[in-house]
Amino acid sequence: MINFHVDRSSSVPAYAQLVRQVREGLRMGALQPGDQLPTVRSVVTSCTVNPTTVLKAYRELELSGLVEARQGAGTFVSGTLGHADPHVMARLRSGLARWLGQARGAGLEDEDVQALLASVIMENSVHRVQAGNGQPQGEPAPGAAFPQKKGAA
Repeated sequence: MINFHVDRSSSVPAYAQLVRQVREGLRMGALQPGDQLPTVRSVVTSCTVNPTTVLKAYRELELSGLVEARQGAGTFVSGTLGHADPHVMARLRSGLARWLGQARGAGLEDEDVQALLASVIMENSVHRVQAGNGQPQGEPAPGAAFPQKKGAA
């Protein structure tokens, strides 16, 4: 069973954090179809959130086809995300943990790591789109991922 946590200092709404955790659990193989999610009451108690917050998250997951509510029984995983080999995921996770150790050693904080990862994902997406359109796959143009403001040099 998944153990939810809510980061109060995050700008991401609590319900969206819960949704993201379920989606990540599905992608990583920690959640499988048939697994039961914690009851609304237990999430309210463990995360100190409003029941409406949990219900909103569960409803969004249900509308996306990832969970189903069973009257009187609870909420169960009904869908899947990702199809990566678990061994490949474990190897990549291990490599990422080593990289994160290097980033921490270089003085990067969580927000720095997140910004760096987001920029690499954005650049990679640009490359994939260019490849799909038959355009060259070189480095993105300066500012392609994060355009500069007008007047900035």
